[in-house]
Amino acid sequence: MTCFMNFLTFILKVVTLPLQLMEVVGIYGIYKRFFPFLIYKMSFTYNKKMNDKKKDLFSNLSEFTKGNGPLRILEIGCGSGANFEFYPSGCKVVCTDPNPHFEKYLQKSLAVNDHLTFERFVVASGEDMGAVKDDSVDVVVSTLVLCSVNDIPRTLQEAHRILRPGGALYFLEHVVADPSSWTYFFQHVLQPIWYYFGDGCEVVRATWKHLETAGFSELKLRHIEAPLNFMIKPHIIGYAVK
Repeated sequence: MTCFMNFLTFILKVVTLPLQLMEVVGIYGIYKRFFPFLIYKMSFTYNKKMNDKKKDLFSNLSEFTKGNGPLRILEIGCGSGANFEFYPSGCKVVCTDPNPHFEKYLQKSLAVNDHLTFERFVVASGEDMGAVKDDSVDVVVSTLVLCSVNDIPRTLQEAHRILRPGGALYFLEHVVADPSSWTYFFQHVLQPIWYYFGDGCEVVRATWKHLETAGFSELKLRHIEAPLNFMIKPHIIGYAVK
């Protein structure tokens, strides 16, 4: 079965050769302008289906507030701000994303989430957030981000650097399925096409392994089956304390 899976994956890689060429010559960059609009529209469906999961995940955010000041949150790959509605009132939020075209849709989300204070939008990849100081936030949030960064360990190092001691990284990420499942089979076969549809998204990552070795003092992690498309049904959810 593995040989058959690898053969089909190879066929799909050949099929995507025109897309690979478009990426090399820079034409694919046009899609990066359209992608934020697509994510903005899809975020409503995702939030509706994952509402209970997100409410549960973010229910104890306020516990990481330091002293009497406001909770300080940095969200990696914030996209269109789909998590804002789940953040506690009075918190201060810094957003980062490598795609500057998300900012327009971020402003739309801010307009209907005036319970939080938005500080700034930083155009930066998860691997390089040098514009954010060490030990400067209480919480870092990463949802549907670690599937598309180029370097997961480096991104987690940056999150750890930015967090104050005792702060927490919250995550909700789709991951690779159990190797014995048909989902695993199709995740690998369809990955070459999915990569371009999802602007670099990879559905074959065992992200939990990186979290387990990222150097956090405490890790609360659960595997769940999300009520979503079979390709992204396997998820991990939880938080890690610095």
